[in-house]
Amino acid sequence: MNKLENNALILIAEDDPDDRLLIKEALEENNVPSTVHFVEDGEELLNYLYNRDQYHNKIDLQKPAIIILDLNMPKKDGREVLKELKSIPELKYIPIVILTTSSDEEDIKYTYAMGASSFITKPSSFDSMVDMMRVIKEYWLGVTELPSDHTNNL
Repeated sequence: MNKLENNALILIAEDDPDDRLLIKEALEENNVPSTVHFVEDGEELLNYLYNRDQYHNKIDLQKPAIIILDLNMPKKDGREVLKELKSIPELKYIPIVILTTSSDEEDIKYTYAMGASSFITKPSSFDSMVDMMRVIKEYWLGVTELPSDHTNNL
């Protein structure tokens, strides 16, 4: 088992451009030593992981060390994506942190039942987002042990 490496990929599924910018800047503020890749919806996230459509034949695609997943997205929402990812043996060990505006008890129960690693309601200020990304960095990049082969290339 290994702690996540500095070049580990954080794959973030977020449809809102303002939220993507806020997350990106909060990660930069925390000097997160990982590669960060954004996708705009659940369908694009699955395309990345399955190496299809716009990601087809990209030989350098890295399996994410962690996925930060919004629930409410177009095309395929985070609930559907979570359920699918946790049913695939090659992908089910990737930690998935739900980052959403929802604080609905049913969403919380559902995502944990489907195998989410964490459920976080999006902070309302930049300073709070920076604090939250610091905690994610410290926990997922510093403390957590994961299977050693879970970040192999796709």
